[in-house]
Amino acid sequence: MKKFSSVLLLFVFVFSFSQEQKKASNNYIKEHYTKKEIYITMRDGVKLFTSIYTPKDISKDKKYPILMQRTCYSVAPYGENEFKSAIGPNKYLMKDEYIFVYQDVRGRYMSEGTWTNMTPQVEHKTKKDVDESTDTYDTVDWLVKNLPNNNGKVGQYGTSYPGFYTAVGLLAHHPALVASSPQAPISNFWNDDFLHNGRFMLGYFRTFPVFGIQKTEPTPKAWFADSMIKKYSDDGLKFYQDLGTLKDGVDKYYKNNFFMQQIMDHPNYDDFWQKRNLLPHLTDVNQAVLLVGGWFDAEDLSGPLNIYKTIQKTSPKAKSTIVMGPFSHGAWGRETGKAYHNDIYFGDSIATYYQKNLETKFFAHYLKGNTNEDSGIPEAVMFDTGAKKWREFSKYPPENAKKEDFYFVNNKLEMNPSESTTEYYSDPNKPVVSSENLKDFNGFTPRNYMSEDQRFADMRPDVATFTTDVLTDDITFGGELMAKLNISSTSTDADFIVKLIDIYPENEPENPDKPNVIMANYHQMVRSEIMPARFRNSIEKPEALVPNQKTAVDFKLQDVMHTFKKGHKIQVQIESTWFPLYTVNPQKFIPNVNLATKADYTKAFIKIYGDSKLEADVIK
Repeated sequence: MKKFSSVLLLFVFVFSFSQEQKKASNNYIKEHYTKKEIYITMRDGVKLFTSIYTPKDISKDKKYPILMQRTCYSVAPYGENEFKSAIGPNKYLMKDEYIFVYQDVRGRYMSEGTWTNMTPQVEHKTKKDVDESTDTYDTVDWLVKNLPNNNGKVGQYGTSYPGFYTAVGLLAHHPALVASSPQAPISNFWNDDFLHNGRFMLGYFRTFPVFGIQKTEPTPKAWFADSMIKKYSDDGLKFYQDLGTLKDGVDKYYKNNFFMQQIMDHPNYDDFWQKRNLLPHLTDVNQAVLLVGGWFDAEDLSGPLNIYKTIQKTSPKAKSTIVMGPFSHGAWGRETGKAYHNDIYFGDSIATYYQKNLETKFFAHYLKGNTNEDSGIPEAVMFDTGAKKWREFSKYPPENAKKEDFYFVNNKLEMNPSESTTEYYSDPNKPVVSSENLKDFNGFTPRNYMSEDQRFADMRPDVATFTTDVLTDDITFGGELMAKLNISSTSTDADFIVKLIDIYPENEPENPDKPNVIMANYHQMVRSEIMPARFRNSIEKPEALVPNQKTAVDFKLQDVMHTFKKGHKIQVQIESTWFPLYTVNPQKFIPNVNLATKADYTKAFIKIYGDSKLEADVIK
């Protein structure tokens, strides 16, 4: 009882301290900023609700840059006498005097218009043709022309969906918009958030009321709240087991959810998804760009990497920088002291390092300094999640990275191929679970699995494992990863999940912060990805597997920056189910896999041939 009381007192103290911090921050904003709420009219007549926080000490002699965030998640609190507890990307910028602007995007909360998920870019044939880039242009144009004492320079930032609005804002090409920081941005819905290589991410199932219900009028409240699925057990796996197939779950919960119905109706990379790919439009970027992401971002890891690489190819004159830290989704925006992802400790004050030395410096330079000069921030600032330190590069992937092959041979990772095969038995009715953290399945979106201990899957008969001997030297994977599988199956369809794992030494000491976690022989997942075999040749026109025929299935895993240390081992696990993170492939080819029933579930023997490999960028 004494221990429980101590824990309760600690919780009360922490909660109270947090509330006091918010109150102090809120008071600071009230003391130093005035707030104004307005509607800004877009070129087609739709009005977007906008909140503006202006420094109180504004005068004829002081001019301030504008920092803007456009969001689908509400600019609350509403009311000119109601203030946010924090404004700006971080506390340093908040106290550095900018005009901060927040806007509800088209169709959300207090703004007019109709909401569209990842609004497609349109051809601007007339002045009335609108998309998010034109809404950005019209907003920036109004701000610089109408806000007193602005210095004519605008920056934009945002994380997750607001990161997408920041990225698409690059296409506005307004001369005043000189610096943008898309953070964890969506770049292509086929490979971000809800889908990975077209496979539906079932772990997002609870999020759909937020994205698939239209409001009927401007409102400061979450109109979709009553449609959110309630938790009914701490064992979150049970919800997905009871759900049945994806079709069963949609029929039960989301018959009237327009976004879920769009996903169900578009199982292939057709025009619907092609229009929601931002990357082909990112040409002639002419401003400073700071891309930010987390190596353990379960939602939008690929977005910042793909946008950065695209800008490098299409707009070499753009001042673009990429920062990737040891963070989950958006965790760089809040300092936790000790930086952990799940069980893994990466150091202290890592978010503070990013906020002070990179984010604050970026906006201060380009919005208050000479935009024609370089900021001095390296091209790529990447955290090595194995060596647990920041590394700086003049380009990314690094120039000294060379591709090396690691072959899957008789449960070993080898440097040379063989004629061997490794076989496993895959049953969709008994899928491999994606995590042992049953409570985590109740979350809004999955997070912890990205670095979770994979020992629970290592010895399963439906998981093929390939492991190096104990490493005698450090080896750093720094850049892109490519799985090049040669497979065969007794059935006509299959998914392939490839997981890259860092196995810790058997004498790895316990972490005092995690007394219940056995670090000895810990199998830390470093990277993972899923690939439906049906899309091996074309994501637009899926093809069945020919039973028992050797077939190539090649796909990219998302990038890494990780040193496998001397004394560790490198392991790759391959499996064909990953539940409930992703929907189960029935392993029988049907035209629309989203409509699979239990009757379609087909057991299969699957072979991985010894000339299959993981191709990695290795830093020398």
